[in-house]
Amino acid sequence: MAPTAADPQAPSGIRRIVAASLVGTTIEWYDFFLYGSAAALVFNKLFFPSSDPLVGTLLAFLTYAVGFAARPLGGVVFGHFGDRIGRKKLLVISLLMMGGATFAMGLLPTHASIGVGAPVLLTLLRLVQGFALGGEWGGAVLLVSEHGGDKSRGFWASWPQAGAPGGNLLATGVLALLAAVQSDEAFLAWGWRVPFLLSGVLVVIGLWIRISVTESPVFLEAREKAAEQAAAGVKNEAPVVEVFRRSWREVLTAMGTRFGENISYYVLTAFLLVYVTVHLQLPKSEALNAVLIGSAVHFVTIPLWGALSDRLGRRPVTLIGALGMAGWAFAFFALLDSRSFPAIAFAVTVGLLFHGAMYGPQAAFISEMFDTRVRYSGASMGSQLASIVGGALAPIIAVELLKEYGTSTPVSLYLCLAALVTAVTVWVARETRGRDLAVDGNPSAAAEPGHRLRDSEPIGS
Repeated sequence: MAPTAADPQAPSGIRRIVAASLVGTTIEWYDFFLYGSAAALVFNKLFFPSSDPLVGTLLAFLTYAVGFAARPLGGVVFGHFGDRIGRKKLLVISLLMMGGATFAMGLLPTHASIGVGAPVLLTLLRLVQGFALGGEWGGAVLLVSEHGGDKSRGFWASWPQAGAPGGNLLATGVLALLAAVQSDEAFLAWGWRVPFLLSGVLVVIGLWIRISVTESPVFLEAREKAAEQAAAGVKNEAPVVEVFRRSWREVLTAMGTRFGENISYYVLTAFLLVYVTVHLQLPKSEALNAVLIGSAVHFVTIPLWGALSDRLGRRPVTLIGALGMAGWAFAFFALLDSRSFPAIAFAVTVGLLFHGAMYGPQAAFISEMFDTRVRYSGASMGSQLASIVGGALAPIIAVELLKEYGTSTPVSLYLCLAALVTAVTVWVARETRGRDLAVDGNPSAAAEPGHRLRDSEPIGS
C-alpha cells in the first residue's frame, strides 16, 4: 500500500518526525555545549578562580565531566521507561529537564558572591543536564530510525545527529556575538548569563514542535506483542537486565564505535578553546569563529555521510572517518600552531568532516544492533557508557597533557589512538545496513538490504 500523507512513512510524515527530533536535539545540545564553552572561557574565572589559568580550567572541566558521568544513569532510567511506555513521552521530559537546568545556571551567584556554594550548585545543575542528555540521544534517534524505511534509515536517522553541531553552532554563535559587542569585563560581569537564560525560550519552541509528533509504529507493535505475551503468562525481564544478559556484545560494539568519535569531538571543540586562548594566547573570538565555521560545515555534511552509509554500509563510512581522524590528529595542531585564523578554521573544519563520517551513520548503526523491546536501553547504554571514558575525560586529559608536557604532541597521540580504537571496533563488527527493525532476531548478524533477521539465526552466524 502506498503511504498516505498521515502515514509516518510518507515523505511529509517522516520529515515532521525528523524536524521534531532535530529541533529537540539541537536545543539540548545547545544547553550541553554551552556549558563546555563557558567552562573554557568563563567558569574557570567566576566559579573556580586560581592563580594558574590551566588549573582553573581543569577544575571547570571536572564539573564538565560530571555531566557525562550522569549520562549512563539517564540512559538506564530513560531507556527503561522508553522501552516500556514509549519514546515520545520521555523525550518531552528530557527536554524540560535540560532546559530548566540550563536556565537556572544563568541565575547562579558566582564564587565571589557565595564562595564554595557557587561551584556546588553549578555541579548539581550539571548533573541534571547530563542525566537529561543521557535519555535524549537514544530516544531522538530511535524515533526517527523506527519511523524511517530500511533503505534510507542512515540518511533520516543522521538528522538528529546534526543536532549536535547545530547546538554547538547556536551556542558558539551566541557567545561569539556577545564577545564581539561586549568588552571582556562586561562579558564576565553579566554577558555570559544571556545564552543560558535564552534556553528558556528555546525549550518552549522545542516542546511545541516535539509534542505534535506520533509515537514510533515499531514500538507500538512491540508493546502490543508484549501485552499479548503478558496475558499468556510470559514474563519479560527489565530491558536493562535483558540488554546486559543477551546483548552485551552489542553494547561493547556501540561503545567502541563511539569512543574515537566522542573524544575527537570534544578535543576539536571544547579543548580547542583552551589551546587557542590559553596556550597560544590568541583572542577567544578566533577560536569561537573557527568552531562556528567548522560547525556549519559539520551540520550540512552529517546527513550526507548518513546517506552514503545507505549505499556503502555503516562500516565503510565510519572507517573513513576513524582512519582520517587518526591521521589528521597531527596536522590539526600543526595548523593551530601557525596562529593563522584561516589555518585554524581549516584545521577545525577538516577535523569535523572526519568526525561527521563517524557520527553520521552512527544513529542507524547503533539502532540496528538491538531488538525493539530493548532498543532504547541498549542504544542509550552503549552510547552513554562510551561518553564517560570518552568525551567526559577528553578535555581533562588533553589539558593535563598540555600542562605536563607543554606541547601538543601527546594530545595528538591521544586523539590518534582513540580514533584507531573505533577503527578496530568497526572493522570487526558486522554490517547492519538494511535490517528490518520490526523483526526481532540476532542483532549481530549481517543484514544487507532485503535480508530479514530470523530468531533461528545463532549468534555469530
